[in-house]
Amino acid sequence: MTELAQEFRTGLDDVHRALISVPEGLADVPWREGGWTRKQIVGHLLDSATNNRQRFVRAASEGFFNGRNYEQDAWVAAHGYAEQTWETLLGWWEAEHEILMAVVDRIPEERLEAPCVMDADAPVTLRFLIEDYVTHQQWHLKQLLAPS
Repeated sequence: MTELAQEFRTGLDDVHRALISVPEGLADVPWREGGWTRKQIVGHLLDSATNNRQRFVRAASEGFFNGRNYEQDAWVAAHGYAEQTWETLLGWWEAEHEILMAVVDRIPEERLEAPCVMDADAPVTLRFLIEDYVTHQQWHLKQLLAPS
């Protein structure tokens, strides 16, 4: 396991501890007026995990990734996260992130510099995508923990 993989695990463990502290009573409450509910935010984090897992695996196995971004609002709506129970969503988050951590654990150090391009964005490294993934989770965690 690389140092980056350990940092990834630690970051996601921190997010998980905070995530399970969110009271179920807030799950259907938007984090701000007109914003997603906390259920929808967790759903978005699931969509992010799914999309990033493909990016991580392809960059690690092929030495590069060239793909597309995804329409976040459309994905959240298509999955119907608002209709799921809070317990179900937290279980899905835990399962998806166990898989993602297992993937990151197995990425060889030399593949962390693999170039990754989404749409017309400037290329970034796989290392950057992995680091940014945890930052993205932490950013949304602030929304989940925001007072209503």
